[in-house]
Amino acid sequence: MCDETRTSKFGVTDTVYDSGNSPFQYYQSTSNTLHLRPTSVAAIGHQDQANHEYDLTDFYAAADHDNLPAVSFLKAGGYQQGGGDDSDPLDEQEFLVGLINHLEGLPTWHSTAVVIMYDDSDGAYDHVMPPIVNDSQTLLDALTGAGMCGTNTPILGGYQGRCGYGPRLPFLIISPWARVNHVDNTLTDQTSVIHFVEDNWLGGERIGDGSYDALSGPLTGMFDFASRALRAPKLFLDPNTGEPLRR
Repeated sequence: MCDETRTSKFGVTDTVYDSGNSPFQYYQSTSNTLHLRPTSVAAIGHQDQANHEYDLTDFYAAADHDNLPAVSFLKAGGYQQGGGDDSDPLDEQEFLVGLINHLEGLPTWHSTAVVIMYDDSDGAYDHVMPPIVNDSQTLLDALTGAGMCGTNTPILGGYQGRCGYGPRLPFLIISPWARVNHVDNTLTDQTSVIHFVEDNWLGGERIGDGSYDALSGPLTGMFDFASRALRAPKLFLDPNTGEPLRR
């Protein structure tokens, strides 16, 4: 379905698939350059011609058949990504609400966690100076002085040019196990998701070679795995208005 097109609420028609925002296409272990579909729903999550990269319709099929892998990364179509000039925030709302409503209606919701994160701020201003987590001194650095972003040696593999962090971004967890009405103050980034996966399924093993997962903050403060009797209730929303629906 890589040639499928949709029109956003901005009135922009574009292909749903965006190769520039498909990171798993850049790794041999997950690349699916021919955009092959899985041979069956049962094959999803296993080595198959799709090579672990699927269309969103395949994700929903796997969810409906209780065959989701332990971890799935989803990317909305270009017209629903919520940023730039080709997608309205209401398009993004329709995608997120439709996804979460669907998952909440499945028997597997009791063991599900949805992490919502963003890749950049689209240039939005942030009045809070982010912390410097990996000092860098190159000709391209200028945060704390000419050619400087901090004054120390980079701690992540000695790699320069990756000073971080940038502007703050939304980071949400929706799950029966999420803490209710809770704002967590742990410093996290996108690789905190990798950190969480590594802790849960890989015994805490890290990627290494300067990857940010080694210093990213944990997500555990956003969960409450102890209060089993007080799990967060389901909340269904209207994908058009964002208002709660009565079920």
